[in-house]
Amino acid sequence: MADRDIGLVAHLMRRAGFGATRDELDDLVEKGYDAVVEGLLDPVAADPMPDDIIRRYHVDQSELRIQGAATANWLYKMISTKAPLEEKTALFWHSLFATGERKVNNMKTMMSQIDMFRRHGQGSFQTLLVELSKNPAMLYWLDNNENHKGAPNENYGRELLELFAMGIGNYTEQDVKECARAFTGWTVEAAEYMTLRSTKASIWPYGRVAFQFEYRPDDHDESEKQFLGETGNFNGEDIVDIIVRHPATARFVAWRLFLFFVADEVDEQGEKLIDELAQAYFDSGYSIKAMLRTLFLSDYFKSDSARFARVKSPVELVAGILRVTQEFQQPKREIWDASVAIDYMGQELLNPPSVEGWHEGSEWIDSGAMVERVNFGADRLGNAEHPGVRACIDRLRTANGGVLDPDRTVDECLDILGPVPASQDTRESLVARVAKEGPVDLSDRSAQRRLAEVFSLIASTREFQLA
Repeated sequence: MADRDIGLVAHLMRRAGFGATRDELDDLVEKGYDAVVEGLLDPVAADPMPDDIIRRYHVDQSELRIQGAATANWLYKMISTKAPLEEKTALFWHSLFATGERKVNNMKTMMSQIDMFRRHGQGSFQTLLVELSKNPAMLYWLDNNENHKGAPNENYGRELLELFAMGIGNYTEQDVKECARAFTGWTVEAAEYMTLRSTKASIWPYGRVAFQFEYRPDDHDESEKQFLGETGNFNGEDIVDIIVRHPATARFVAWRLFLFFVADEVDEQGEKLIDELAQAYFDSGYSIKAMLRTLFLSDYFKSDSARFARVKSPVELVAGILRVTQEFQQPKREIWDASVAIDYMGQELLNPPSVEGWHEGSEWIDSGAMVERVNFGADRLGNAEHPGVRACIDRLRTANGGVLDPDRTVDECLDILGPVPASQDTRESLVARVAKEGPVDLSDRSAQRRLAEVFSLIASTREFQLA
Protein backbone atom coordinates (compact mmCIF):
# COMPACT_ATOMS: atom_id res chain seq x y z
CA MET A 1 0.00 0.00 0.00
CA ALA A 2 1.00 3.65 -0.37
CA ASP A 3 3.21 5.37 2.17
CA ARG A 4 0.30 7.67 2.94
CA ASP A 5 -1.57 4.69 4.37
CA ILE A 6 1.36 3.90 6.64
CA GLY A 7 1.37 7.52 7.82
CA LEU A 8 -2.37 7.46 8.49
CA VAL A 9 -2.29 4.21 10.48
CA ALA A 10 0.76 5.46 12.40
CA HIS A 11 -1.21 8.63 13.22
CA LEU A 12 -4.13 6.53 14.46
CA MET A 13 -1.91 4.36 16.64
CA ARG A 14 -0.24 7.41 18.22
CA ARG A 15 -3.60 8.91 19.12
CA ALA A 16 -5.62 5.79 19.94
CA GLY A 17 -2.68 4.15 21.69
CA PHE A 18 0.99 4.76 22.34
CA GLY A 19 2.35 4.25 18.86
CA ALA A 20 3.42 1.10 17.03
CA THR A 21 6.60 -0.38 15.61
CA ARG A 22 7.11 -0.32 11.86
CA ASP A 23 6.58 -4.08 11.68
CA GLU A 24 3.26 -3.68 13.51
CA LEU A 25 2.26 -0.86 11.15
CA ASP A 26 2.95 -3.06 8.11
CA ASP A 27 0.58 -5.70 9.49
CA LEU A 28 -2.10 -3.14 10.38
CA VAL A 29 -2.03 -1.44 6.98
CA GLU A 30 -2.85 -4.75 5.31
CA LYS A 31 -6.10 -4.85 7.29
CA GLY A 32 -7.25 -1.43 6.09
CA TYR A 33 -7.82 1.70 8.16
CA ASP A 34 -11.49 1.14 9.01
CA ALA A 35 -10.78 -2.40 10.18
CA VAL A 36 -7.95 -1.16 12.38
CA VAL A 37 -10.32 1.36 13.99
CA GLU A 38 -12.84 -1.40 14.72
CA GLY A 39 -10.08 -3.59 16.14
CA LEU A 40 -9.10 -0.81 18.53
CA LEU A 41 -12.71 -0.23 19.60
CA ASP A 42 -13.48 -3.95 19.99
CA PRO A 43 -10.21 -5.77 20.77
CA VAL A 44 -10.20 -9.52 21.14
CA ALA A 45 -8.25 -9.34 24.41
CA ALA A 46 -5.99 -6.86 26.15
CA ASP A 47 -3.55 -9.58 27.23
CA PRO A 48 -1.10 -7.23 29.02
CA MET A 49 1.85 -8.42 31.09
CA PRO A 50 0.20 -10.61 33.78
CA ASP A 51 0.13 -9.34 37.35
CA ASP A 52 1.44 -12.66 38.67
CA ILE A 53 4.55 -12.24 36.49
CA ILE A 54 5.04 -8.68 37.71
CA ARG A 55 4.62 -9.89 41.31
CA ARG A 56 7.27 -12.55 40.80
CA TYR A 57 9.83 -9.85 39.99
CA HIS A 58 8.47 -6.83 41.89
CA VAL A 59 6.24 -7.46 44.89
CA ASP A 60 5.79 -3.72 45.41
CA GLN A 61 4.46 -3.22 41.87
CA SER A 62 1.77 -5.82 42.48
CA GLU A 63 0.97 -4.95 46.06
CA LEU A 64 0.40 -1.29 45.05
CA ARG A 65 0.99 0.42 48.37
CA ILE A 66 3.10 3.30 47.02
CA GLN A 67 2.69 5.64 44.08
CA GLY A 68 5.90 4.86 42.19
CA ALA A 69 5.15 1.14 42.19
CA ALA A 70 1.59 1.73 40.99
CA THR A 71 2.78 4.02 38.20
CA ALA A 72 5.29 1.38 37.10
CA ASN A 73 2.52 -1.24 37.08
CA TRP A 74 0.34 0.97 34.86
CA LEU A 75 3.28 1.68 32.56
CA TYR A 76 3.75 -2.08 32.06
CA LYS A 77 0.10 -2.25 30.96
CA MET A 78 0.50 0.64 28.50
CA ILE A 79 3.52 -0.83 26.75
CA SER A 80 2.39 -4.47 26.68
CA THR A 81 -1.38 -4.34 26.09
CA LYS A 82 -2.97 -5.54 22.87
CA ALA A 83 -5.87 -3.17 23.56
CA PRO A 84 -4.08 0.18 23.58
CA LEU A 85 -7.23 2.28 23.24
CA GLU A 86 -8.48 0.85 26.53
CA GLU A 87 -5.40 2.19 28.32
CA LYS A 88 -5.45 5.46 26.36
CA THR A 89 -9.10 6.01 27.29
CA ALA A 90 -8.32 5.28 30.94
CA LEU A 91 -5.57 7.90 30.72
CA PHE A 92 -8.05 10.36 29.18
CA TRP A 93 -10.52 9.95 32.03
CA HIS A 94 -7.74 10.12 34.62
CA SER A 95 -6.75 13.45 33.06
CA LEU A 96 -10.34 14.75 33.05
CA PHE A 97 -11.64 13.27 36.32
CA ALA A 98 -8.38 14.19 38.02
CA THR A 99 -7.99 12.43 41.37
CA GLY A 100 -4.77 12.42 43.38
CA GLU A 101 -2.93 10.23 45.85
CA ARG A 102 -1.76 13.29 47.79
CA LYS A 103 -5.21 13.42 49.39
CA VAL A 104 -6.70 9.97 48.84
CA ASN A 105 -3.59 8.44 50.46
CA ASN A 106 -4.56 4.92 49.44
CA MET A 107 -2.94 3.73 46.24
CA LYS A 108 -5.07 0.61 45.96
CA THR A 109 -8.12 2.84 45.89
CA MET A 110 -6.51 4.96 43.17
CA MET A 111 -5.72 1.93 41.03
CA SER A 112 -9.28 0.66 41.50
CA GLN A 113 -10.40 3.90 39.89
CA ILE A 114 -8.15 3.25 36.88
CA ASP A 115 -9.66 -0.25 36.62
CA MET A 116 -13.10 1.37 36.63
CA PHE A 117 -12.05 3.61 33.73
CA ARG A 118 -10.92 0.51 31.82
CA ARG A 119 -14.29 -1.18 32.36
CA HIS A 120 -16.57 1.78 31.66
CA GLY A 121 -14.43 4.31 29.82
CA GLN A 122 -15.85 3.50 26.36
CA GLY A 123 -19.37 2.69 27.45
CA SER A 124 -22.31 4.91 28.35
CA PHE A 125 -21.34 8.31 29.77
CA GLN A 126 -24.37 7.94 32.01
CA THR A 127 -23.01 4.72 33.51
CA LEU A 128 -19.54 6.21 33.78
CA LEU A 129 -20.79 9.23 35.76
CA VAL A 130 -22.70 7.01 38.16
CA GLU A 131 -19.63 4.82 38.66
CA LEU A 132 -17.49 7.94 39.13
CA SER A 133 -19.92 9.25 41.73
CA LYS A 134 -19.67 5.96 43.62
CA ASN A 135 -15.92 5.70 43.22
CA PRO A 136 -14.22 5.82 46.64
CA ALA A 137 -11.20 7.75 45.35
CA MET A 138 -13.45 10.49 43.96
CA LEU A 139 -15.75 10.45 46.99
CA TYR A 140 -12.79 11.10 49.26
CA TRP A 141 -10.91 13.42 46.87
CA LEU A 142 -13.83 15.85 46.58
CA ASP A 143 -15.16 15.41 50.13
CA ASN A 144 -18.46 13.72 49.37
CA ASN A 145 -17.78 11.55 52.39
CA GLU A 146 -18.41 14.82 54.28
CA ASN A 147 -21.66 15.52 52.41
CA HIS A 148 -24.43 14.99 54.97
CA LYS A 149 -28.15 15.58 55.25
CA GLY A 150 -28.59 18.99 56.82
CA ALA A 151 -24.92 19.86 56.26
CA PRO A 152 -24.20 19.45 52.54
CA ASN A 153 -20.69 19.69 51.11
CA GLU A 154 -20.78 21.17 47.60
CA ASN A 155 -17.30 20.17 46.39
CA TYR A 156 -18.25 17.14 44.31
CA GLY A 157 -21.50 18.64 43.03
CA ARG A 158 -19.69 21.75 41.84
CA GLU A 159 -16.88 19.93 40.04
CA LEU A 160 -19.28 17.40 38.53
CA LEU A 161 -21.02 20.27 36.77
CA GLU A 162 -18.07 22.58 36.13
CA LEU A 163 -15.13 20.30 35.28
CA PHE A 164 -16.50 16.82 34.62
CA ALA A 165 -19.72 17.06 32.62
CA MET A 166 -21.07 20.47 31.58
CA GLY A 167 -18.67 23.38 31.87
CA ILE A 168 -19.06 26.87 33.33
CA GLY A 169 -22.11 28.86 32.25
CA ASN A 170 -24.53 25.96 31.90
CA TYR A 171 -25.82 25.78 35.48
CA THR A 172 -26.54 28.06 38.44
CA GLU A 173 -25.30 28.22 42.01
CA GLN A 174 -28.65 26.82 43.06
CA ASP A 175 -28.09 23.83 40.79
CA VAL A 176 -24.79 23.19 42.59
CA LYS A 177 -26.53 23.23 45.97
CA GLU A 178 -29.32 20.93 44.81
CA CYS A 179 -26.81 18.59 43.21
CA ALA A 180 -24.91 18.35 46.49
CA ARG A 181 -28.09 17.54 48.40
CA ALA A 182 -28.87 14.74 45.95
CA PHE A 183 -25.51 13.10 46.67
CA THR A 184 -25.83 13.16 50.47
CA GLY A 185 -25.34 9.70 51.95
CA TRP A 186 -22.93 8.62 49.18
CA THR A 187 -19.77 7.85 51.10
CA VAL A 188 -16.96 5.35 51.72
CA GLU A 189 -16.72 2.56 54.22
CA ALA A 190 -14.29 3.17 57.03
CA ALA A 191 -11.09 1.17 56.61
CA GLU A 192 -11.34 -0.18 60.17
CA TYR A 193 -14.72 -1.69 59.31
CA MET A 194 -13.61 -3.13 55.99
CA THR A 195 -10.74 -5.11 57.47
CA LEU A 196 -13.26 -7.20 59.44
CA ARG A 197 -15.15 -8.27 56.33
CA SER A 198 -13.90 -11.31 54.45
CA THR A 199 -15.41 -10.09 51.16
CA LYS A 200 -13.05 -7.09 51.24
CA ALA A 201 -9.96 -8.97 52.35
CA SER A 202 -6.57 -8.28 50.78
CA ILE A 203 -4.31 -11.02 49.42
CA TRP A 204 -1.55 -9.46 51.51
CA PRO A 205 -1.14 -10.16 55.24
CA TYR A 206 -0.28 -6.50 55.83
CA GLY A 207 -1.00 -3.06 54.42
CA ARG A 208 -4.24 -1.28 53.58
CA VAL A 209 -7.16 -2.53 51.52
CA ALA A 210 -8.99 -0.36 49.03
CA PHE A 211 -11.89 1.80 50.20
CA GLN A 212 -15.40 0.74 49.12
CA PHE A 213 -18.56 2.66 48.27
CA GLU A 214 -21.32 2.81 50.86
CA TYR A 215 -24.78 4.38 50.59
CA ARG A 216 -26.31 5.51 53.88
CA PRO A 217 -30.04 6.12 53.37
CA ASP A 218 -30.40 7.68 56.83
CA ASP A 219 -27.92 10.39 55.78
CA HIS A 220 -29.58 11.14 52.43
CA ASP A 221 -31.67 14.28 51.98
CA GLU A 222 -35.09 13.00 50.84
CA SER A 223 -36.67 16.42 50.37
CA GLU A 224 -37.73 17.85 47.00
CA LYS A 225 -35.02 19.38 44.81
CA GLN A 226 -34.99 21.64 41.74
CA PHE A 227 -32.13 20.90 39.37
CA LEU A 228 -31.55 22.20 35.83
CA GLY A 229 -35.22 23.06 35.48
CA GLU A 230 -36.57 19.76 36.79
CA THR A 231 -38.20 19.07 40.14
CA GLY A 232 -38.29 15.88 42.16
CA ASN A 233 -37.00 13.89 45.12
CA PHE A 234 -33.70 13.33 43.35
CA ASN A 235 -30.91 10.96 44.35
CA GLY A 236 -27.49 10.89 42.70
CA GLU A 237 -28.56 8.64 39.84
CA ASP A 238 -31.41 11.03 39.02
CA ILE A 239 -28.99 13.96 38.87
CA VAL A 240 -26.78 12.04 36.44
CA ASP A 241 -29.84 11.21 34.28
CA ILE A 242 -30.64 14.91 34.00
CA ILE A 243 -27.03 15.91 33.32
CA VAL A 244 -26.47 13.46 30.48
CA ARG A 245 -29.63 14.62 28.68
CA HIS A 246 -28.44 18.23 28.58
CA PRO A 247 -27.05 19.56 25.26
CA ALA A 248 -24.16 21.24 27.11
CA THR A 249 -22.99 17.82 28.32
CA ALA A 250 -22.79 16.40 24.82
CA ARG A 251 -20.76 19.35 23.61
CA PHE A 252 -18.50 19.35 26.69
CA VAL A 253 -17.61 15.67 26.30
CA ALA A 254 -17.10 16.11 22.56
CA TRP A 255 -14.81 19.10 23.12
CA ARG A 256 -12.68 17.24 25.68
CA LEU A 257 -12.37 14.19 23.42
CA PHE A 258 -11.28 16.47 20.57
CA LEU A 259 -8.56 18.13 22.67
CA PHE A 260 -7.18 14.79 23.83
CA PHE A 261 -7.40 12.73 20.65
CA VAL A 262 -7.27 15.27 17.82
CA ALA A 263 -5.54 18.62 18.41
CA ASP A 264 -4.44 21.05 21.10
CA GLU A 265 -6.44 23.87 19.48
CA VAL A 266 -9.92 23.93 17.92
CA ASP A 267 -10.24 25.56 14.49
CA GLU A 268 -13.35 26.08 12.36
CA GLN A 269 -13.28 22.53 10.98
CA GLY A 270 -12.65 21.25 14.47
CA GLU A 271 -15.86 22.95 15.65
CA LYS A 272 -17.76 21.02 12.99
CA LEU A 273 -16.25 17.74 14.18
CA ILE A 274 -17.22 18.59 17.77
CA ASP A 275 -20.81 19.09 16.56
CA GLU A 276 -20.67 15.66 14.88
CA LEU A 277 -19.37 14.07 18.06
CA ALA A 278 -22.12 15.70 20.11
CA GLN A 279 -24.70 14.30 17.68
CA ALA A 280 -23.13 10.84 17.94
CA TYR A 281 -23.41 11.16 21.72
CA PHE A 282 -27.20 11.51 21.53
CA ASP A 283 -27.75 9.14 18.60
CA SER A 284 -25.97 6.33 20.43
CA GLY A 285 -27.48 6.82 23.86
CA TYR A 286 -24.42 8.59 25.30
CA SER A 287 -21.89 6.02 24.05
CA ILE A 288 -18.25 7.11 24.27
CA LYS A 289 -17.29 4.30 21.88
CA ALA A 290 -19.66 5.69 19.26
CA MET A 291 -18.13 9.13 19.68
CA LEU A 292 -14.62 7.69 19.27
CA ARG A 293 -15.66 5.78 16.16
CA THR A 294 -17.03 9.01 14.66
CA LEU A 295 -13.84 10.82 15.63
CA PHE A 296 -11.36 8.30 14.20
CA LEU A 297 -13.32 7.86 10.96
CA SER A 298 -13.80 11.59 10.39
CA ASP A 299 -12.11 13.34 7.48
CA TYR A 300 -10.76 15.91 9.91
CA PHE A 301 -8.95 13.32 12.04
CA LYS A 302 -7.51 11.66 8.93
CA SER A 303 -6.39 14.95 7.37
CA ASP A 304 -2.76 16.03 7.14
CA SER A 305 -3.51 19.07 9.33
CA ALA A 306 -4.51 16.85 12.26
CA ARG A 307 -1.26 14.87 12.21
CA PHE A 308 1.47 15.96 14.60
CA ALA A 309 -0.95 18.62 15.90
CA ARG A 310 -0.60 17.67 19.57
CA VAL A 311 2.35 17.78 21.94
CA LYS A 312 2.89 14.33 23.38
CA SER A 313 2.22 14.18 27.08
CA PRO A 314 5.11 12.77 29.13
CA VAL A 315 3.42 9.40 29.52
CA GLU A 316 2.65 9.24 25.78
CA LEU A 317 6.28 10.03 25.01
CA VAL A 318 7.72 7.48 27.45
CA ALA A 319 5.27 4.67 26.69
CA GLY A 320 5.67 5.26 22.94
CA ILE A 321 9.45 5.03 23.15
CA LEU A 322 9.33 1.89 25.28
CA ARG A 323 6.96 0.20 22.83
CA VAL A 324 9.62 0.79 20.16
CA THR A 325 12.63 -0.29 22.22
CA GLN A 326 10.83 -3.42 23.54
CA GLU A 327 13.17 -3.46 26.51
CA PHE A 328 10.47 -4.60 28.93
CA GLN A 329 9.39 -7.89 27.43
CA GLN A 330 9.65 -9.18 30.99
CA PRO A 331 9.72 -7.23 34.26
CA LYS A 332 12.92 -5.31 34.97
CA ARG A 333 13.99 -2.92 37.70
CA GLU A 334 14.46 -0.12 35.17
CA ILE A 335 10.69 0.26 34.73
CA TRP A 336 10.83 2.29 37.94
CA ASP A 337 13.34 4.67 36.31
CA ALA A 338 10.99 5.13 33.36
CA SER A 339 8.04 5.90 35.63
CA VAL A 340 10.12 8.44 37.55
CA ALA A 341 11.15 10.05 34.24
CA ILE A 342 7.45 10.75 33.56
CA ASP A 343 7.30 12.65 36.86
CA TYR A 344 10.39 14.68 35.97
CA MET A 345 8.79 15.65 32.66
CA GLY A 346 5.86 17.16 34.55
CA GLN A 347 3.17 14.47 34.64
CA GLU A 348 2.95 12.73 37.97
CA LEU A 349 0.55 9.90 37.17
CA LEU A 350 -2.03 9.13 39.88
CA ASN A 351 -1.22 12.49 41.46
CA PRO A 352 -2.32 15.37 39.20
CA PRO A 353 -1.64 18.89 40.52
CA SER A 354 -5.31 19.72 41.17
CA VAL A 355 -8.87 18.76 40.33
CA GLU A 356 -8.33 20.56 37.01
CA GLY A 357 -5.79 17.93 35.99
CA TRP A 358 -2.73 18.81 33.96
CA HIS A 359 -2.40 21.85 31.70
CA GLU A 360 -1.61 20.11 28.44
CA GLY A 361 -0.51 21.05 24.94
CA SER A 362 2.42 23.44 24.71
CA GLU A 363 2.47 23.72 28.50
CA TRP A 364 4.11 20.31 28.61
CA ILE A 365 7.21 21.99 27.21
CA ASP A 366 9.55 24.15 29.23
CA SER A 367 13.32 24.23 29.45
CA GLY A 368 13.55 21.71 32.29
CA ALA A 369 10.95 19.30 30.93
CA MET A 370 12.46 19.47 27.45
CA VAL A 371 15.86 18.40 28.73
CA GLU A 372 14.26 15.38 30.43
CA ARG A 373 12.29 14.48 27.30
CA VAL A 374 15.31 14.69 25.01
CA ASN A 375 17.59 12.80 27.40
CA PHE A 376 15.10 9.97 27.87
CA GLY A 377 14.44 9.53 24.16
CA ALA A 378 18.07 9.83 23.13
CA ASP A 379 19.23 7.38 25.79
CA ARG A 380 16.59 4.73 25.02
CA LEU A 381 16.55 4.89 21.22
CA GLY A 382 20.32 5.31 21.01
CA ASN A 383 20.96 2.03 22.81
CA ALA A 384 21.46 -0.77 20.26
CA GLU A 385 21.28 -3.36 23.06
CA HIS A 386 17.52 -2.89 23.30
CA PRO A 387 15.67 -5.56 21.26
CA GLY A 388 13.49 -3.06 19.44
CA VAL A 389 16.41 -0.87 18.42
CA ARG A 390 18.28 -3.93 17.14
CA ALA A 391 15.16 -4.94 15.19
CA CYS A 392 15.06 -1.51 13.52
CA ILE A 393 18.73 -1.82 12.56
CA ASP A 394 18.25 -5.35 11.23
CA ARG A 395 15.25 -4.20 9.21
CA LEU A 396 17.30 -1.42 7.62
CA ARG A 397 20.09 -3.85 6.76
CA THR A 398 17.67 -6.38 5.25
CA ALA A 399 15.73 -3.79 3.23
CA ASN A 400 18.73 -1.90 1.92
CA GLY A 401 22.02 -3.76 2.18
CA GLY A 402 25.22 -2.27 0.83
CA VAL A 403 25.96 1.37 1.57
CA LEU A 404 23.56 4.20 2.46
CA ASP A 405 24.53 7.79 1.71
CA PRO A 406 23.76 10.35 4.48
CA ASP A 407 20.49 11.52 2.86
CA ARG A 408 19.16 7.99 2.48
CA THR A 409 20.30 7.06 5.99
CA VAL A 410 18.33 9.90 7.54
CA ASP A 411 15.23 9.24 5.43
CA GLU A 412 15.23 5.53 6.27
CA CYS A 413 15.64 6.19 9.99
CA LEU A 414 12.89 8.84 10.02
CA ASP A 415 10.63 6.39 8.23
CA ILE A 416 11.21 3.47 10.58
CA LEU A 417 10.58 5.58 13.71
CA GLY A 418 7.38 7.15 12.51
CA PRO A 419 7.24 7.91 9.77
CA VAL A 420 8.44 11.25 11.22
CA PRO A 421 7.92 14.17 8.78
CA ALA A 422 11.01 16.22 9.56
CA SER A 423 11.17 19.85 8.50
CA GLN A 424 13.82 20.89 6.02
CA ASP A 425 15.98 22.41 8.76
CA THR A 426 15.72 19.30 10.92
CA ARG A 427 16.47 16.96 8.05
CA GLU A 428 19.48 19.03 6.90
CA SER A 429 20.90 19.03 10.44
CA LEU A 430 20.56 15.26 10.68
CA VAL A 431 22.11 14.73 7.27
CA ALA A 432 25.02 17.03 8.13
CA ARG A 433 25.71 15.00 11.28
CA VAL A 434 25.72 11.69 9.40
CA ALA A 435 27.87 13.17 6.63
CA LYS A 436 30.68 13.92 9.09
CA GLU A 437 31.52 10.20 9.04
CA GLY A 438 30.51 9.62 5.43
CA PRO A 439 28.16 6.98 3.99
CA VAL A 440 26.94 4.17 6.26
CA ASP A 441 28.27 0.76 5.23
CA LEU A 442 25.58 -1.58 6.51
CA SER A 443 27.97 -4.53 6.41
CA ASP A 444 30.45 -2.78 8.69
CA ARG A 445 30.43 -3.24 12.45
CA SER A 446 30.23 0.53 12.90
CA ALA A 447 26.79 0.61 11.21
CA GLN A 448 24.99 -0.44 14.38
CA ARG A 449 26.49 2.42 16.38
CA ARG A 450 25.88 4.98 13.64
CA LEU A 451 22.26 4.03 13.04
CA ALA A 452 21.54 4.01 16.77
CA GLU A 453 23.05 7.48 16.94
CA VAL A 454 20.68 8.69 14.21
CA PHE A 455 17.72 7.25 16.15
CA SER A 456 19.00 9.09 19.20
CA LEU A 457 19.21 12.37 17.29
CA ILE A 458 15.70 11.95 15.86
CA ALA A 459 14.39 11.50 19.40
CA SER A 460 15.86 14.92 20.19
CA THR A 461 13.99 16.74 17.42
CA ARG A 462 10.98 19.00 17.74
CA GLU A 463 8.98 16.75 15.43
CA PHE A 464 9.45 13.70 17.66
CA GLN A 465 7.78 15.56 20.54
CA LEU A 466 4.52 15.76 18.58
CA ALA A 467 1.81 13.15 18.13
